[in-house]
Amino acid sequence: MSLLEFHKVTYVHDNKTVLKNISVNVEEGAFIMIIGPSGSGKSALLKLSCNLISPTQGEISFKSKSLDMYTPSELRKSITYCFHTPYLFGDTVMENLRFPFLIRDLKVDEKRIFELFSLFRLSPDFIYKEVRYLSDGEKQRLSLARSLLFKPELLLLDEITSQLDHDNTVIVENVIKVLNDEGITILWVTNSPGQMRRHASSIISMAAGEIARTERK
Repeated sequence: MSLLEFHKVTYVHDNKTVLKNISVNVEEGAFIMIIGPSGSGKSALLKLSCNLISPTQGEISFKSKSLDMYTPSELRKSITYCFHTPYLFGDTVMENLRFPFLIRDLKVDEKRIFELFSLFRLSPDFIYKEVRYLSDGEKQRLSLARSLLFKPELLLLDEITSQLDHDNTVIVENVIKVLNDEGITILWVTNSPGQMRRHASSIISMAAGEIARTERK
């Protein structure tokens, strides 16, 4: 079943055509890698997928309904966007993990927090750490864990391992594979063509704002 669909989408920013006539169908449970040189429109494709930006022409639908018909809160429940640079706030890890529950007026689910800690290979006492003392790898794992406290249907990943060392990259890759095995649909933008290639159900190669090639496995 189709989860996300682009139909002849063009996106223009500052009189520059960033994406041109893009048509893509993302099936539920798919694992799609999006590769291409810098400036090819990869990140714009992700931002369009969650309505952070709007198409100049064409239509985008999510679960057979126009993306424009969803409220921001409805989209946040179903779609999660993860940036390549983690955004953290406050002084402690706990503050970052409590926030998603507070804005939903829900009790903090410690069981879910520690499930994610285990998945990301973070020790239980990690929750007491101060953000300023975290390594880059720990910051990215915390940011991802926070994004996954409420399981999305669609996970958008924008070069999330580009600043990580090998060990942290492997941890994150393993987590994403587990999430996809659990049924979460993945769209992953990367500058590393070989990354997770064996796990992807299809690979989209972009160039100059267009889809140059789609490889289905």
